[in-house]
Amino acid sequence: MPLQPLSITILPTIGAVTASQWDALVDKDQPFLRHAFLHALEASGAVSMATGWEPCHLSVWQDEQLVAAMPMYRKHHSYGEYVFDWAWAEALERAGGDYYPKALSAVPFTPVPGSRTLIAKQADSDKVRALLADAWREHCESQALSSWHLLFADEAEITAWQAQCPELISREGVQFQWRDSGFNDFDGFLASLTSKRRKMIKRERRLVAEQGLTVTRLEGSDITPAAIAHFYRCYAITYHERGRPPYLNHDFFERLRQTMPEALVLVQAYVEDRPVAAALYFRGSSTLYGRYWGSEVEADCLHFEACYYQGIEYCLQRGLTLFDPGTQGEHKLVRGFAPQRVRSLHYIRHPGLAAGVAQFCHEEGEHVSAYREAAHQALPFKLSFK
Repeated sequence: MPLQPLSITILPTIGAVTASQWDALVDKDQPFLRHAFLHALEASGAVSMATGWEPCHLSVWQDEQLVAAMPMYRKHHSYGEYVFDWAWAEALERAGGDYYPKALSAVPFTPVPGSRTLIAKQADSDKVRALLADAWREHCESQALSSWHLLFADEAEITAWQAQCPELISREGVQFQWRDSGFNDFDGFLASLTSKRRKMIKRERRLVAEQGLTVTRLEGSDITPAAIAHFYRCYAITYHERGRPPYLNHDFFERLRQTMPEALVLVQAYVEDRPVAAALYFRGSSTLYGRYWGSEVEADCLHFEACYYQGIEYCLQRGLTLFDPGTQGEHKLVRGFAPQRVRSLHYIRHPGLAAGVAQFCHEEGEHVSAYREAAHQALPFKLSFK
């Protein structure tokens, strides 16, 4: 019996498909694209019409089977994206147009590189991508959206989308990641560094202990509701210190604890028997992702210990080869995190704005490329490890 043609549906919520249907398409190294993660965002209210993130996920079907999907949102602002387009919005609005709402394919509040187009192995990826392109173009037209943005997609996906849609504008960025180069353990990692940086890291770790702090890790089902509640208080502090409310709420993290505990690693810092700081990591099949952190106390070097050194140590102990600690830069560089190219793609309906954005991204990309090369030369490894 011949296969039915591909068909596409826009899902108003991730709950419109089952976890087994969606997760069958997801790479095991990508916890942020799992059904449980995206559902926790929606069910907790962190992603909703009220917060300016309207789910409109694309799903491709054949013979009643989900063969491809792409998370997508109608956005009414540019918060929580980490690819900054505020100037583009201002330019269009000065010209009398409306930049918002727009369409966005990304993981909300999570600038982690990876696949955004989820395609079953047996599906024809070119046909699927063509259908998805027709869908987001038509959605932009029918909903009067200014643009569609694909954020932090991996290089293979970027290349495939550029071949499919030559009008897409590429924008480059830099993130810093740590890779295991056969270090075996933390001492092996230290031995790969120059003397200056090796001494710096040893001093920073020692300083944490000298301030009376002890650092522990909890994994999976060992993470209790009380531990998540304390973590959330710490996480919220980092936002309140900047004068704004957190993007995510306690309910979101508690849902993750209940539905995908095997992907969670919680680092806690204690003074005597009282937890005072915490960092929450996610783990995939080969990658550790550091994402959220906060502290109730001011302590020298505690952030480096909880968010970087604990992560490196965990990777070496568990056989994970890549550690992605999140955004921002030079303080990671001197601790062995190498600059990595990240890219996003942008479809702009307004021809004049598209031309201006393309020129801007080209010029910006030249500066980013030069910065990335300079950063690589500044890595603190001995020559044999560069």
